[in-house]
Formats: sequence, structure tokens, C-alpha cells
Amino acid sequence: MFSFLFKIEFMKNLITLAFLLLVLGCARHKSQKITSVLDYEKYLSSNEKPSIDDALNELSFWQSRLTKDSVNIIALSKISGLHTSLYAITGDVSDLYTAEKLIKKGHRLSARNKDTYLRSLAHNYITQHRFKEAKVLLDSAYLFPDNKRATEFMLFDVLMELGDYQKADVFLGKIKNNADYNYLIRLSKWSDHKGNLNAAIRYLERAKTIAEAGGIESLKIWTYSNLADFYGHAGRLKEAYEHYLLILKLKPDNAYAKKGIAWIIYSSEGNTAEANRIIDVVSLNHQIPDYFLLKAEFAEYDENHSEVKIQEENFIKALATKDYGGMYNAYLIELYAKTKAEYALSLAKLEVENRATPETYVLLAYAQLMAGDKEEALTTIESYVTGKTFEPKAAYISALVYKANGMVDRLPALKAELIDAVFELGPVLMREIEKI
Repeated sequence: MFSFLFKIEFMKNLITLAFLLLVLGCARHKSQKITSVLDYEKYLSSNEKPSIDDALNELSFWQSRLTKDSVNIIALSKISGLHTSLYAITGDVSDLYTAEKLIKKGHRLSARNKDTYLRSLAHNYITQHRFKEAKVLLDSAYLFPDNKRATEFMLFDVLMELGDYQKADVFLGKIKNNADYNYLIRLSKWSDHKGNLNAAIRYLERAKTIAEAGGIESLKIWTYSNLADFYGHAGRLKEAYEHYLLILKLKPDNAYAKKGIAWIIYSSEGNTAEANRIIDVVSLNHQIPDYFLLKAEFAEYDENHSEVKIQEENFIKALATKDYGGMYNAYLIELYAKTKAEYALSLAKLEVENRATPETYVLLAYAQLMAGDKEEALTTIESYVTGKTFEPKAAYISALVYKANGMVDRLPALKAELIDAVFELGPVLMREIEKI
């Protein structure tokens, strides 16, 4: 009897210790002052749209060529590429769909380079989260004798998105070359998937050296962006901030870097007013639904519940205005799980069907839990999530499921794991973790 009571008391102490460490971890992050408005203010001018202007001017030129010759293959290729670029710059999903149509037309008309069009269309589908269709296109491209390595790179990418990690590993072996930028960035992604964040950062740093030596702006921006994210996940916030600034030096209107800086200001410094100001400026030219949810989180941190509701409704309206397909299903599952659990569950099942990854199964488990089926949620977690992903959101939802099923012995380890993810998860979610 004494032994049993001792075990219970010991477990309570462990939970208390994890909670205290969590609070201390939050406090340490909040005390950090990473950013300075003097560093980024010059990039926040709402009139600064060089990338948009350049793309539109070039688009006008090539459209005039296509008007004269509707089957001009070069013009079709250029225009589809420009619409893809415009989607990245403005967030207007109609550009993505226009690019899709033009790529299909180019593929139809072209007598050569069919594999190139198939890869371009697959890239477009990946952006649309149409991963299975992208895989079919890449399988077709792989039948052509030329440019097989380029197809192998993309097959690795899409297999990772589909959760077919065994086959992805096979293709990683096929493309192995430690001096190749394209191999290193995929090796970094693989390392992150395996939970080795330090190795992921090392490989990206090697890729950064190659990108800088080559002087190709797009490669540098892509590498800086991903390094900044990884540095943030590792708690190396100063380095993350510095890399977002490096991006802005190359592309003053880069929305992703500004969003990253806004997150640092919010998550690490607790300054929602400044974070909101940055997002307001960014969303003038880069209009994506994500920003409404971000502003909702800022409002929740400030305990401004009416503003939370307004921003969440703005998000729903934005999705209703344009057809985003399944691109925002993950966001919708989390948003609706608390209010329309059955609808969230149907979306989660659809998302798992689209790509069966540990991350989508986590969303399914969350929807199952919120719909009142805690036992099914537990089965999902133990069958498809535990030991298969190192994402902090997965650890958080797993903790919710274990708690609901009375498995409190699992909570201390998960809470300890979540302490290191305080910056990535943000202070609002950390408040929820404290309640577990």
C-alpha cells in the first residue's frame, strides 16, 4: 500500500516539476529582446512593390507575344512561370490556377520536353496540396530518359508529403551527392523528419554556402527562409532574425521574412501591437487567409475575445471568397474542432486520405477527441503518431488524448518535450499546455 501511494506522490511531483519548468521556460523566452525596429522599418513601406511591378511588366510583354501567336510555346512557358511567381508574391490563388491551365496547354502543344511540363505541373499540384495527382505526373515524367535526376528530387518531395517515407528514403539514396545543393536541402528535410534538428541545420548551412557561392538569388532566399525557421525551432532566435533580415536585403517586399519577424516579436517578446503592425503592412500586397488566424492568435494572447471571433470569421470569409481546394484543410480542422466537431472530423478523414502522414493523423485524433470519441483518438495516436513524428503540435495533441483517457503517466515526458518548443508553439498554446 505504501509503495502504491509513494508512486502516486512521485508522479504528482514529476508533473509539478514539469509545469514549473514550463513556466520558467516561457519566462526565459519572454525576457529576450531580439528585434529592433531600426533593422526592418525601411522594408515596411506599403508602396514598396518591386517584385510585383517587375512580374506584371514582364507578363504584359509575353502576353503580347501570345496574342500574336496563341501556340507560342516559349510565351506559354514564360507566362505560366510568371503567374506562379505572382501567386508567391501576392497570394492570389487564381494565379496558381492560371499557371496550371497554361502548363497543361504547353504540355499538349509541345513536341519535346514533355517531362519538363510534367514536373512543372506536379510542382503546381504540390502547392495546391494535390499530392497524389502530383505523384502520378512525376511517375510519368520518370519514364522519360532525360532529366531523371530532376524527377527523382521531386519524387522524394512528394513521397515525403504523402507519408511514404520508405520509398522517399530510396530516392534519397538515388540522389546522394554531398556537394549538391538539391541533395543537401532534401537530406536536411529527412533529418528533420527523423527528429535530428541539429543535423538538419548543418546540412542547410552547407547548402547555404553553395547557394551563396553560386550567387543565385532565389536559392539564397529559399535557404535563408528555411534556416531561419529551423533556427527558430532550435531556440536560436537571434540567428533566425538575422536570416529573415538577409532575405529582406535581397527582396525588400518578401512577405515570408516579415511574417517571421512578426512571429519573433510576438512569441519571444510578447509585443502584439508591433506584430500586428507588421502583418497589417504585409497583408496590403500579400493577401492570404493565414494572416487572419495569426491576428486571431495575437488577439487571444491579449484576451481580446471579440477580436478573436472577428479574425476567425474573416478567415472563413476569405476561404469562401476564393476556391482554395484542400490547401487550408489543416487550419479548418483545428478551427472547427471545438465548434463543429463532426465537420472537422470529416475534413480530417479527407486530409488523411489525401496524405497519410503522422501530422494528418494527429489532426484526425484531435477531431475524434473533440467529437467525443476519446478511445478512437487514442488508437489513432498509438497506431500512427507515437514515435513517428517529432512535431511539437503532435506532442501537444497526444497529451490531450492521453489525459482524456486517464493515462496521466504519459504527460510529464510530453510536457518536458514541449518546453523546448515554447517559441514554435507560441504563448497562447503554451497556456493551454499548462492546463494539461
